[in-house]
Amino acid sequence: MNPTKRRSYAALAASTALLTLAACGSDAAEDDADATSKTPAATSPAASEPAASAPAGAAGEFTPGDYEATGTYTSPDGQTQSIEVEVELAADGTITDLDADGQAESGNSEQYQGKFESGIDAKVEGRKITELDIDKVSGSSLTSGGFNDAIEQIIGQARA
Repeated sequence: MNPTKRRSYAALAASTALLTLAACGSDAAEDDADATSKTPAATSPAASEPAASAPAGAAGEFTPGDYEATGTYTSPDGQTQSIEVEVELAADGTITDLDADGQAESGNSEQYQGKFESGIDAKVEGRKITELDIDKVSGSSLTSGGFNDAIEQIIGQARA
């Protein structure tokens, strides 16, 4: 086989391996809370009540309180999965408390949601809700799409 074809095959094999790892996630992968990609998902907001009654004023201000929403995403097997997210939000949009609860429908999704839940608090507590765009947590990349979906719903609720 000539060297040019050999390099082409090697590049193809490497690209395939990288795409496979990117799609599945990896425990050894470095978590990246500042990535720019988002996974679109269908939404179904859960009922929530703000704990305080301070009005949301200018852009960037929020009604402080407790909010919750359910974000969804599609797993590789085509099933819709969901994650319930509850946050306590300060008036400046800082997340002071977070609870993420996966609602997995299958074993693999349950495993990845568990990994996500175990690492997400450290990524978001103390950060501004509008600065979040979680890409991967503890090797779970798809769950973050549902999480981001829920966060967008909560931003809408808190600014309403």
